[in-house]
Amino acid sequence: MWKPPERIRHEPPEPGWPTREEAESSLLFSPVRVGSATLAERTWVPAMVPWRATETGFVTPDNLAWYERFARGRPGALVVEATGIRDVPSGPLLRIGHDRFVPGLRELVAAVRRASGGRTRLFIQLIDFLSVRRRPEPARYFDRYLRLTDRHRQAVGGGDDREVRAALAALPPEELEAALTPRELEDLRYGYRERVTDLHLPQVRELPEVLPGLFADAAGRAAEAGFDGVELHYAHAYTMASFLSATNTRDDGWGGDLEGRVRLPLEVFRAVRRRVGADFPVGCRYLTQECIPGGSTVGDAEFFGLRFAAEGMDFLSLSRGGKFDDAQQPRVGHAVYPYTGRSGYECMPTAVSDRRGPFGRNVEPTTRVRQGVRDAGLDTPVVVAGGISGFRQAERLLESGAADIVGAARQSLADPDWFRKMRLGRGGEIRRCVYTNYCEGLDQMHKQVTCQLWDREGLDREGLDRVGEAGESIAMAVDGRRRLLAPPWSPAEEAGEETPETGGRGVR
Repeated sequence: MWKPPERIRHEPPEPGWPTREEAESSLLFSPVRVGSATLAERTWVPAMVPWRATETGFVTPDNLAWYERFARGRPGALVVEATGIRDVPSGPLLRIGHDRFVPGLRELVAAVRRASGGRTRLFIQLIDFLSVRRRPEPARYFDRYLRLTDRHRQAVGGGDDREVRAALAALPPEELEAALTPRELEDLRYGYRERVTDLHLPQVRELPEVLPGLFADAAGRAAEAGFDGVELHYAHAYTMASFLSATNTRDDGWGGDLEGRVRLPLEVFRAVRRRVGADFPVGCRYLTQECIPGGSTVGDAEFFGLRFAAEGMDFLSLSRGGKFDDAQQPRVGHAVYPYTGRSGYECMPTAVSDRRGPFGRNVEPTTRVRQGVRDAGLDTPVVVAGGISGFRQAERLLESGAADIVGAARQSLADPDWFRKMRLGRGGEIRRCVYTNYCEGLDQMHKQVTCQLWDREGLDREGLDRVGEAGESIAMAVDGRRRLLAPPWSPAEEAGEETPETGGRGVR
């Protein structure tokens, strides 16, 4: 992963954990409307991909356990991982591109309802992505993948196709850079990757015709499965974010200026809204900044946010960076990963950072987006996220008007119960994220995501059939060395927290 030239270690901000009484009177633990739904509190667990689905995209027991574990912390909202809207292979990522996926997703919804006592609102993030292939062996690239042109033949003095391919493969780097186009060099060194600007490809040219229906169908299935709403994934390196990007130079009306770039995201939202109706919350996650040379700016994000809010989106969740454009070169046999360049660092900065530090880097641009929406007389709730791990930090963000809801991914992974502990006045028991991005490293390798603060806790016994201190069976990762879930936690009876058994209920 890219690292800043400055190597300054930052400690998390003073948490300022509240007493139970302080939590009860805080903004963080007050309700907020999100479209037709009401969150019991302004706490939000953003989508994280845990690599626990089947290779064909179905929900597994490990998926159920993952989301149950977050639900026991009873956040205001929990967003299920980026879930593919197409009925195409995508590895161990959840899919929603066909009706056959609905029963498993319905089971996931039921698991979260039970674990949270009906308190947590459950959204699912819907994503589309274009083709990305692994970096090839050079010999294979020249032998199988490179489409020969006159340029290639001239560069090596001619010959039949086999001779030309062999001659190209033998060229030294400086001559190869002259023989291949920039795109061919990238395919060789990084792996082939489709772009929304590849208008010579029919499947890319037709995206504006195809995607609204695919997203609408997926949202319909989400409603059928019982989710409380959907989050349209318009962020980072994927298809919809690429339409919003300043690098979208399509000249067919679906790119270029701001109006052209926002056109398809709006068409997708309209199609989804027509399918699910006004009583089903629909929002999006998008970027305040792409953090790449020539990329989208905060000003662009303000424009998009105003258009989304005016169109009737029920929430805006803001992120930053995470692009393919500046990703580091992968190893041969691996795919490019969009969180390894500088833009990836801006998305998930570590505790060793520049002078700005890793905590709240997205606050100022999020504030600008929200203010633009409010100046237009719109009250669409805005979710801020990025390096938030304490009560005082979260409460000040709400008090200052930076956002309406506070999201925390890595901190929630470190301690899925942290919102609940805060609300009960037990902040001293919270396990705080140390922002090393251990979890991100696992994600990059497509391994089951866990946290270094707990994934070896209680594993001093021999064998795989391990039992925790509370007598629970410890589910293990496929590598046999890590537990898959944070250790269980429950408040003492004297805490007096309402539960399903004592009359607690969710808010709709």
